[in-house]
Formats: sequence, C-alpha cells, structure tokens
Amino acid sequence: MKSLLPLIALISIPAVAAEPTPHALALAAGYKAAFVCSGRWNAGQTLDAITADDLTGIYPEYQGLVNTLPVEVDEAQRQVRVRFADGMPPRIAQWRPLLGCAQLPPGAGPEAAAAIPSLTPDFVQPDLAHVDAMPWPMGDAQATAKLKRRPARALDAVIAAAFTPAYTSDRTTAVIVLKDGKIVAERYRPGWTMHTPQRTWSVAKSLTATLVGRAVQLGLVDVAQPAGVPEWQTPGDPRRRISMEQLLRMNSGLWTAGPGNRTDEAYLGGGLVRQTAAVMPLEHAPGTHFNYSNNDIMLAGRALSARLGPAALAFPFTELLWKTGMTRTTPETDWQGDFILSSQVWMTARDLARLALLYQNGGRVGGEQLLPPDWPAFVERAAGAQPGTGPGYGAGFWRWSGQAGLPAGTYAMNGNRGQYAVIVPAKGVIVIRRGFDVVGAGFAMPRFAADVVQALDQ
Repeated sequence: MKSLLPLIALISIPAVAAEPTPHALALAAGYKAAFVCSGRWNAGQTLDAITADDLTGIYPEYQGLVNTLPVEVDEAQRQVRVRFADGMPPRIAQWRPLLGCAQLPPGAGPEAAAAIPSLTPDFVQPDLAHVDAMPWPMGDAQATAKLKRRPARALDAVIAAAFTPAYTSDRTTAVIVLKDGKIVAERYRPGWTMHTPQRTWSVAKSLTATLVGRAVQLGLVDVAQPAGVPEWQTPGDPRRRISMEQLLRMNSGLWTAGPGNRTDEAYLGGGLVRQTAAVMPLEHAPGTHFNYSNNDIMLAGRALSARLGPAALAFPFTELLWKTGMTRTTPETDWQGDFILSSQVWMTARDLARLALLYQNGGRVGGEQLLPPDWPAFVERAAGAQPGTGPGYGAGFWRWSGQAGLPAGTYAMNGNRGQYAVIVPAKGVIVIRRGFDVVGAGFAMPRFAADVVQALDQ
C-alpha cells in the first residue's frame, strides 16, 4: 500500500483563527473610543474621516476588531462608547475642554466620567480670532516670506512629491517649510487647513522635554537630580536615584517589554500612568543602557506634575503653549489627570512649526526666554548610553546629523505614522511633515528633509 504522507502533505488545512480574549477586545474598543473621541472634538472630524485616517493602517492585531466593534457618539455629552463584551459596560472616552479625551478603565460605567479631572470653569482658552490676527509666530499674520524664483520652483517640486508615493508614503496631510523663521512653503491635503490638528504620537516626547525645560528655566527642576516619581519614594527603592535627565534620554535602566514597549494598557486600556509606567523594575543601572521607552517619558511627565502639584493641569498652557502661540494643541490625560505625554497630544502643523521655531530661536519668543539658553544644545547632545544602530538620541529629540546628507547639528521630533519636525540650525531651516502612514510604507523623512535643504540652496 502506498504511503499517504505525500498526499497529506499537499493538503492545505486552513488555520482556525483564535477567538479574541476579552482583554484584547477591551483594548481594541479602547483604541476606537479614544481616536473617535479625540478626532471628533479635538479635530472636528467626521466619523467617516476618522475611520479612514486614524482607524485605518493601525496595529494589525486590532485592525479587524476595531472595524467591527459598534461605536456610539454622544454629541451632547461629548462622550464615545464602544461595546465589546456582553455583561460589561462599554469602553468610554470622555472629552473635556483643552484637555481632550480621557479613557475610563474597563468596567467603568458612563457615570464615572464625571470624576475625570478637568480645568476649572474660569480657565478658558484665549480668544482664537484675536490670537490668529497677531503676527507670526504668536498668530498667523505675516507668517510667510517669498523665495527667489529658482529655489521657489525647486522647493515646489519637492513639496508636491511629498503628496505622492515619491517618498514611499502618499498619505501626507501637511507639509510646512520655514526659512529664517518664516514659512516659505505650506501645503495641506484637500479638506485640511492650518488649523486642523492630528495626533502627534511620539512627537509628544519632544513636547515633554520642552515642558521640563520650561520648569528648569523657572527654577522648579534640576534635571541632574533624582526625578522624584512619587511611587518610588519608599526607602530602599533603587529607582529613587533615576534622574530627570536619564528619563528624557531613555537611560533610566527600567525594564520594558521591548523597544517602545507598546504601552497599550495606558494608551488603550484605561490604565493610569502611575499604575503602568511607574511599576516597572530596574533591569540595568541608571545611565548605562539605552532603551527607547514610552514609559520613561510618561514618568518624566509624572515627576513634573508631582513637582507642580495643583498647578500641573494648567502648566502646559500657561507656561508654554499659549506663550508660543500654540493655541490649538491639546495634551490629553489619563482618567486621574496625569498627562500621557509620550504620545497623546493633538497638534496642528503650524503649532508643531512653532514648537520647532522655539528651539531655532534659542528658547526665546519675543522678549521672553522660555527655556534655558543652552536647552536646545542639551536636547540635541548625545549623553549617556546611545542606540546601537541608526540615528543617535538626545533628550526627547533624535539626532539627525548626517542622515541622508543633512548638515551637522540637525535634530528632529519623530512620531508614529509619519509625524516629523526637522530642525536644521546650520541652514536656518525647519521642515514639518504630518501624515497617516501605514505599516511597511513609512515616509522617507531624512531624504525629504535633505531634498528641501538642497532646493533652498538653489
């Protein structure tokens, strides 16, 4: 009798997809609730637009689930609810003025949203029409400058290519180029304007470094001293000696579940900064090992908030955002009021340009020194352990000297899905690019920034 093994080997047995666990469903529901909430009321987007952009091309393990989970958008309460399991309340994201959306933890009902911290009713956003009419960079007036014909034509061609697959991804939403502080090129995807925000992802890490710099300038923080994370203050806890600088430089030595550490519990699961990031144990001596980590930056924000006390919620607005004209930037918190400053910030392309310009101007806006004069050099400088390959890391910023031929001293703010702000001090150039890139088709930002610099040199 002939063996059946060769025949059996040719038979393709379809794999049976495993049923998602309740926790995986809760995370997927949290993803959908968070992005629908923020996209709807931070950015004023429709559900269709949010679905096409923020909910497409996401982590593969959540994509299918997010597509099928039902969403309820409560315009009156500015609340989003996504059902994920029988017998459990829906996952809920609640919007608040200025602070955007916070997620409730799994199991919390709609009534719990009332307890999410908010700014006091008398704390109001500046009059946007008044601010917009002010000269750049505080407002939008007198923001642009004209180039000579040859560099203008060369730059126009480069900018146009950014909205095609020429730089791999064609999901660009905005490009801004500044030369010597003025906007010399600006283009948006149809339907988007200078006032349309989107999530920064890890560009928020650079904002965190800037907030710490502001606290240093005010004499509130010494980055060389222990950070002061409240959860580490038990006598004998070895994490007490981790400094603020080590957190900003990803040199804490804390254990994480891989580079970037996919902090899904805090980002999607309704987990708190203090119960996720603050519980990680030491794996290396502080200052001896680089690990790109969302937790390190969340902990820097947690330590800063603890230092500021009751003023923490207002601090980003009164001491940085509104002093730089960033009036359409929304930093979001967890459900107990700690900022998730490693990713969950919504910002327009122009506000990102303002943040970059603060660094190009040595930490000054108008006549006020917001950051220590040496802070731009501090965040660009390599200190402590560095990544093993690729670009170097400063303090909340990536070091891009030599990337695609960019000049020495170039540094950048980088975020998932194609969020970039590249600062080229040697040329007085800033290059902003925003997008909704998908896995496997990231935007070739170093090459694009180098092409912009070359065009401006025509």
